[in-house]
Amino acid sequence: MKATKLKRNYILTGLLLSTFLAAIEGTVIGPAGPRIVGDLGGARLLSWVFTAYLLTMSVTTPIFGKISDLYGRKPVFVISSLLFLAGSILSGTAQSMGQLIGFRALQGIGAGGLVPVTFTIIGDIYSIEERSKIQGWISSVWGISSLIGPLLGGYVVDSLNWRWAFYFNVPFGLLSLYFIIVYLQERIEKRKVKVDYLGAATFTIGVSALLIGLATGGQQLAWTSPWLIGIFAVAACFLVLFFVAEGRAAEPLVPLKLFRIRDIAFSNLTSLLASALLIGLTSYLPLWIQGVHGQNATISGLALAPMSIGWMLGSVLGSRWLISRGSRYTSLIGMIIIAIGAAGLAMIHEETLIWPLLIFNALYGIGFGFSFTVFTIIAQSSVGYSLRGASTALNSFVKSIGQTIGVTAFGTLIDLHIAAQTKNGTSSGVPISQDDIDQLLSPEKVHLLAPELWGELKQVLAQSLHTLFIVMVVIAVAGILCALGLRNRAPGQEDDDTAGEPVVDRT
Repeated sequence: MKATKLKRNYILTGLLLSTFLAAIEGTVIGPAGPRIVGDLGGARLLSWVFTAYLLTMSVTTPIFGKISDLYGRKPVFVISSLLFLAGSILSGTAQSMGQLIGFRALQGIGAGGLVPVTFTIIGDIYSIEERSKIQGWISSVWGISSLIGPLLGGYVVDSLNWRWAFYFNVPFGLLSLYFIIVYLQERIEKRKVKVDYLGAATFTIGVSALLIGLATGGQQLAWTSPWLIGIFAVAACFLVLFFVAEGRAAEPLVPLKLFRIRDIAFSNLTSLLASALLIGLTSYLPLWIQGVHGQNATISGLALAPMSIGWMLGSVLGSRWLISRGSRYTSLIGMIIIAIGAAGLAMIHEETLIWPLLIFNALYGIGFGFSFTVFTIIAQSSVGYSLRGASTALNSFVKSIGQTIGVTAFGTLIDLHIAAQTKNGTSSGVPISQDDIDQLLSPEKVHLLAPELWGELKQVLAQSLHTLFIVMVVIAVAGILCALGLRNRAPGQEDDDTAGEPVVDRT
């Protein structure tokens, strides 16, 4: 028994390391942006250094999830790790912005395999009682990463070089890879499979076009641009073809029958809404603190710390309550706490002190910890081995889509509100340029505004963000209603027949 626990501890260490690397990579290079531009140039392409990573990770997540169901978790983990590490090393050696974007895309492909297969391996080697606790730890890693990522990135950039923000992944990634290769043993029953190439192709093109359209809409391209309309038309056509292909495929990339499982359908819908709230909080609370309160970047970064701490607390409590009180009760508690935090932010004003913001932020974090832990476990426990990878990957993909749609919709709302308030210029009739608006909406550049202009524009920003925070309350309430659709039972009894599934060595 001791040997069993020791081996699983090594596997868990490898999974925690891989999760940490995939999670932190989205935030650690943020502080390196100015240095990257100074070294490589291409300031207008900087956003694509982040977008390329998130885009390829979102697109490949369901693909790798299904491949792990067909060929096993271990080979997918190994291949994904090698792609991630290759992308990291190449990103550190990039000599142009174009190269860096391409290498970041490769890194995102690797992350697209690491994220779902990590959760899936946990579902394979741990019982449901153990799984809820371990998933709480994994969720805590995401919370910790969001907190220390910018701090670590800033330290690396100031002490070494921006390239080390990528190089530091290598030793930890190799250690994670070693633990999985040596200690994870699985025996996959050989069978003939038909790979859903048509589904993979149509999904990749359709989702890529959708995400590119959302990422560029209102920024690089106007919403009425023929190019943007064409991109969305391509997305719509290929996504329709994807659903047609999935209905006919012998081994569909995304089994449509997953959506007929009540708990999976409602948990994914709730997860979509919660993910939109997450990106709204992390993107616009710092803007309020710097743009309205006039605090510096350090204070706005530290203001997000309560969310990470609350997330860890919520993950631990939620994983315990999930077993004793059921999935609907636990997720409802999480969404209600999120709604309380959202309502608190909706009531703040320009004179509100910092400490209430920290409390509301912590409530958000506790709610996220409760909810996301439940949603992941539901994705795993509602199906058998043959669909577990696809179901877990679908949940990860839904979270990515929720954040992408959320940041686009919220950004458009803010832009429209500010445009309506500033179309006639300042109160004295002085025109307000687009550069002024861009500086107002950038936490790092808002201090560049003239004091008189900032004094007037911050009221416009405060009103716009207040409108956004009210919309976030509405989304949180919708999340509560969706969570009511879950069955109130403790996960553990798969809905699918698992007879004849591959054996995973738990020793």
